[in-house]
Amino acid sequence: MGIIYVEGPVGKMELPVPSEMEVKISGNTIEIAEKNGVTARNIQGLFRSLLQNAVTGVKTQWNKTLELVGVGYRAQTSGTELELNLGFSHPIKMKAPMGITFKVVENKIIVSGADKYMVGEVSAIIRKLKPPEPYKGKGIRYDKEFIRKKLGKAAKAVGATGAK
Repeated sequence: MGIIYVEGPVGKMELPVPSEMEVKISGNTIEIAEKNGVTARNIQGLFRSLLQNAVTGVKTQWNKTLELVGVGYRAQTSGTELELNLGFSHPIKMKAPMGITFKVVENKIIVSGADKYMVGEVSAIIRKLKPPEPYKGKGIRYDKEFIRKKLGKAAKAVGATGAK
């Protein structure tokens, strides 16, 4: 099992090559083939996608944007640390993992990095701190995420009295 090193203007990544795959690099082309006629098409497709994501990531960073929705919800960065005020009695501080950067613009948190998996993972961890609730939609949500809202008690009470 070998390792492919991918390096670009944004960063460096290394990707382990599965034992069933054979990689040939010629010029600007990378060819992935099955070793010894082993049928491992699913692994070949996965590895191709991972390699493409790595090349894209070191060339232009992967980004995920999170929105803070709610009164008093704030985020700010200081160096590699993200500080979140989410209505708890204390602020939440998060250190950025290696290769990940945070940027805060108008109540939006932008998580960036070369590794697509890590960007998604860190974004999911941040969102999990205060997921959007279904009644008012307050919380941390992904950019352009649609939150299906529930009606609540008042609408149920009106519906129940009208059914008599």
